[in-house]
Amino acid sequence: MSNTKNSSGTQDSRNSRKGTEEDTDEKVAENRRPKPMEVLREARAQLAELTGMTAENVSSFEQTEDGWELEIEVLELTRVPDTMSLMATYQVELDPEGQLTGYRRVRRYERGRADAQRRGGH
Repeated sequence: MSNTKNSSGTQDSRNSRKGTEEDTDEKVAENRRPKPMEVLREARAQLAELTGMTAENVSSFEQTEDGWELEIEVLELTRVPDTMSLMATYQVELDPEGQLTGYRRVRRYERGRADAQRRGGH
């Protein structure tokens, strides 16, 4: 009978240490900022999931005080020939952990068209 109590106490001790290790791992994961490539991949995946459209590339990427800001090029409407397909640029905002907090379309254009030259070389 004493063996049962002893092994039960040993098991409780192991579970207690395991719980502490898991808590520490969670705190480290919470405090770790994602790497830029992780943010890029996750932003594209989240935008594609929300809009149902293909996120083709990231044309702008910046870390801000509030998290991250990106501009993502999205295929909105496929046409033939491909140069006539409709593309859009979405401004995407993410929190410091890389979770999408908002997005909006800022531009729509045909794939084969270049931007008009803006004043000031932009």
